[in-house]
Amino acid sequence: LQKVKWLLRAEKAGHTGTLDPLASGVLPLCFGAATKFSQGQLDADKAYETTVALGIRTRTGDVEGEVIERRRVQCSMGQLMEVLDQFKGNIDQVPPMYSALKKDGKALYEYARAGTTVVRAPRRVRIDTLELLDAQLSGDAPQIRLRVRCSKGTYIRTLGEDIAERLGCGGHLTHLRRIATGPFE
Repeated sequence: LQKVKWLLRAEKAGHTGTLDPLASGVLPLCFGAATKFSQGQLDADKAYETTVALGIRTRTGDVEGEVIERRRVQCSMGQLMEVLDQFKGNIDQVPPMYSALKKDGKALYEYARAGTTVVRAPRRVRIDTLELLDAQLSGDAPQIRLRVRCSKGTYIRTLGEDIAERLGCGGHLTHLRRIATGPFE
């Protein structure tokens, strides 16, 4: 945002929602008078495509984190579909420690990097669509690919970890791409 603001010589600039460092995809930027409309986009629903590696948990919940646990993956396609159904609609989600969410004026990731865990209250989020794009439940690299349409404030990394935990094997995100925010695709 700052680089583009400088390039455009804009006095005011804003964005419509942060992305994890691992993530790519849609991030509308607003300049000048358009910054008045950025709050509406912050509140907009989002859509993502993600890949969850099964059987390996990491400290950060994504591929950049240190491996903290390995487990066998022993689930069927039927069990996977049942678990995915449990995450549709309104769900409570605990924000991850590695997030930009603030606690006492400090980002949670700053606490996490210092080795401190902060108690986080669950937040109500909404999962409108949870579509299975691909599943490899056996072999050397079991994984699932998902498309998610959700309310603002949903942590896809946490959603992936929670789904993998409910499957009994744990997991972490290896890929995350925002494919839509509000009307922008």
